[in-house]
Amino acid sequence: MNIREIQEEIIDEFSMFDDWEERFQYVIDLGKTLPLIAAQYKTDENTIKGCQSKVWLHSEIKDGKVVFTADSDAIITKGIIAILIRVFSHQTPEEILSANTDFIDQIGLKEQLSPTRANGLVSMIKQIKMYALAYTAKK
Repeated sequence: MNIREIQEEIIDEFSMFDDWEERFQYVIDLGKTLPLIAAQYKTDENTIKGCQSKVWLHSEIKDGKVVFTADSDAIITKGIIAILIRVFSHQTPEEILSANTDFIDQIGLKEQLSPTRANGLVSMIKQIKMYALAYTAKK
């Protein structure tokens, strides 16, 4: 599945819920399905700067595609990074760099977050794109 198709799938899933209480519960549930980052990658080097809570993000390249793992010490944040990993993991660096993130506005997520959490969301996306940029530079 390409990035746009995954984003459309997420938009459809969020549209099934009537209110933000149900959507936040869904975000929390998504966080519980997050492929956990190996303990060896829970380091300061893999911590996303700009997040209110601790978020660790690790990436590696496999068969030309970037594979992300992550974790967070906050349940909502863990759900948010789970959504981003679902969208961007197993895609090429070029696809990640050229992808837009307007699906976040379409599901209304950013406007439901506190300013510090919204900044954290932006930091997570920025870090994902930075990993992708680093892989394109290595080619």
